[in-house]
Amino acid sequence: MDVPLWLALIAVGALGVKLVRPPWWLIAVLLLGGYLLADSLLAPVIDGAITK
Repeated sequence: MDVPLWLALIAVGALGVKLVRPPWWLIAVLLLGGYLLADSLLAPVIDGAITK
């Protein structure tokens, strides 16, 4: 079964929020930080570390 990555991330994120109950500000900081890192000079380094 092929599941799109965005759908899997939404499902895992929803389960994590429901089970762990982190504060909303922490969720916002992680989402914003991930978005900013994806468009930074560190993106190729992060991509290389993930795909190895």
